[in-house]
Amino acid sequence: MQTKKKILILGGGFGGVYAALRLQKKLARDADVEITLVGRENFFLFTPMLHEVAASDLEVTDIVTPIRSLLKHANFYCGDVDAIDLPNKCVTVSHGYEPHSHTLHYDFLILALGSTTNFFKLPGVEENAVTMKSLADAIRLRNLLIDHLEEADTECASESRGGLMTFVVAGGGFAGIETIASVNDFVRDSLKFYPYVRPADVKVIVAHPGDVILPELGPELGAYAQGKLRERGIEVLTRTKVSAATAQGVTLSDGRHVPCRTLIWTAGTAPHPILGTLPCRCDRGRVVVNEFLEVEGWPGVYAVGDCAVVPDARTGKPHPPTAQHALREGRVAADNLVAAIRGGRKKPFDFVTLGQLAAIGHRTGVAKVFGLKFSGFIAWWLWRTIYLAKLPSLEKKVRVAISWTLDLLFPRDLVRFMGAAHAPVSHTDHEDEHTHAGAVASEGRALAVA
Repeated sequence: MQTKKKILILGGGFGGVYAALRLQKKLARDADVEITLVGRENFFLFTPMLHEVAASDLEVTDIVTPIRSLLKHANFYCGDVDAIDLPNKCVTVSHGYEPHSHTLHYDFLILALGSTTNFFKLPGVEENAVTMKSLADAIRLRNLLIDHLEEADTECASESRGGLMTFVVAGGGFAGIETIASVNDFVRDSLKFYPYVRPADVKVIVAHPGDVILPELGPELGAYAQGKLRERGIEVLTRTKVSAATAQGVTLSDGRHVPCRTLIWTAGTAPHPILGTLPCRCDRGRVVVNEFLEVEGWPGVYAVGDCAVVPDARTGKPHPPTAQHALREGRVAADNLVAAIRGGRKKPFDFVTLGQLAAIGHRTGVAKVFGLKFSGFIAWWLWRTIYLAKLPSLEKKVRVAISWTLDLLFPRDLVRFMGAAHAPVSHTDHEDEHTHAGAVASEGRALAVA
């Protein structure tokens, strides 16, 4: 009896899900092939819109799609990846209310585990910061904003109101700027419901180590975004880093101490720690692959997304770890895997970044698409139009469009999600929970054009 060829994909972010979608499309009719995707969450998270959930522009379920509904001709395993045994072609996973392990064997393996948050061992930062990599992070940040507004709107909070209404983001890349712009809009738009909190009480700060924010878009668009943020009351501190944090405030690299209760950390990522246990070639913790996305020395093993170092023949440097690259790497890895099964011809990964966009609040954005620069309302319109088109299902497109329409007519929802006050922060979450699956990893909200 002929046994099935087992294909195992680790990671439910852009790279893993798009690899699975391509494989099921090409191999759905092959009875001798079994496709399994392992993800920590049972949904695919569209991370470019994560900050809109935190700012109550979108509902929690608007940007998540059940993986099982996407993979109708593939298996899905909801659990954690505990160990990868390349010599014996098996992976140990665990799941359950009382976690227990299983061993999954494979003939072909695609690594798409994404990245984790890097706090650089700065004192108190990991313990006191909120990250923006998972749905739990967005919910937690939303609850914190509402909690602080509620607490500040009391007579007895006169002495602590300044700290409650101060919000600091570490990192001036795409993730940090989009998040802090949304936070600023949310808090200031909500003040009409909180009579004890004055606009002067609100302080929003960006700490960025470079000369200008959003360096991926160039100095011109970065300076434009910087100016717009300052017009809206956001203090942009360039050449400045967060060096330490406590529950009561943060210390900056210039020695200043800022009393605040909310630190949002978007200033660094690190490879998934399990990659360091693999007996293959790695570069700074990421798996090195060839132009076909194959892990050299290990036939049948591929790596994509944030966890892979993918060579770019044009520049001689690795491709950037962004969403638009990760989803295409997933497709190419799937195509090459199919070629390995059917005896076809492999194709190298060859892709040039199409563009990058960022929403900077108040229906304003910045964008560079096909080398053309846009700013203001048209860039914001492009951001919404393109990302709406890229949502993975018609249902989600409709839900998001309705939410955005209602946002024009009614005030933001200030209801705090019950039971989510202590939602876990994704300090070690990987691509199957978010990842700019690529985009967040590089703080780059990359244009995901098919």
